[in-house]
Amino acid sequence: MHRFTILLGGLVVPTERLRAQVAGSRIIAADGGMRHAQTLGLMPELWVGDFDSASPELEQAYVQVPREEHPVAKDFTDGELAVAAALARGAEQLVLVGAMGGQTDQTLAHLLLGIRLARQGIATLLTSGNEEAHPLLPGQLRLDLPPQSKLSLLPLGGFSGLSIRGVRWPLQKASVSLGSTQTLSNLALGPVEIDLEGGYGVVIVYPESA
Repeated sequence: MHRFTILLGGLVVPTERLRAQVAGSRIIAADGGMRHAQTLGLMPELWVGDFDSASPELEQAYVQVPREEHPVAKDFTDGELAVAAALARGAEQLVLVGAMGGQTDQTLAHLLLGIRLARQGIATLLTSGNEEAHPLLPGQLRLDLPPQSKLSLLPLGGFSGLSIRGVRWPLQKASVSLGSTQTLSNLALGPVEIDLEGGYGVVIVYPESA
């Protein structure tokens, strides 16, 4: 599988779990997300954006990285353009690092982008290191989580036929409406398995001892 890591401009905590998730992947930085490259010991193959968030020092440090430059007045975020560049290079899996934290509009846009990518068959993880988001669509999702990790399921499109195993409070064939808090603040007992018959949303995870 062709796995790409996209460095975005949100918060990043360089945990061992995060380092393992990006290891061996190809790297593309989106504008100011390049600042995470040194933190994680990564060297991007491409730098995408309008470069309004990249400091002169950052630009000098990575002057050797090829650029895909876009105007400031554009229709898409630098992050979405970086994702498009990865897909054009054959990406089948994506890790969006720095997708969480920062501005609420950016975080929500990244979550919805992750759902869209998952619908296109692109396995997508969004992470800040100590917080992860996994798109949840009809089918089965298995998450390898340390015991006592907190997790919440957000029913952005409602859930029907929702079953959760491997958690403190399991569910079987449940219906969860849009805006419900029924599936917030659960605890993983180890690997978690989620079955969903209808609807969509995201699973937000806080890995214990990440």
